Amino acid sequence: MTIANKEILSEYAKKHSNAVKPLNQWVERVQSARWKAHTDLKAMFPSADYVANGRYVFNIGGNNYRLVAVVIFVGGVVNIRFIGTHAEYDKIDCATI
Repeated sequence: MTIANKEILSEYAKKHSNAVKPLNQWVERVQSARWKAHTDLKAMFPSADYVANGRYVFNIGGNNYRLVAVVIFVGGVVNIRFIGTHAEYDKIDCATI
């Protein structure tokens, strides 16, 4: 999969050093993936939740962080929309971000 908006992760990691390793692990797994459908994504990330409008929520770093991304299976693109702690996540509407 191709990850769009990776700079969001870089900026977040600069401010949250504890997130660097788990974010890098997530990036490596996603970039090696070739998801064709929801079931492929769930096989790799069982705890990921589909929320709406093509958006999935991924638990990162033992569920310390939440990442929201639009997954476009046909194009093989994961478009990052948000990364944050649970408290930060609770303040957004992940279906529209």
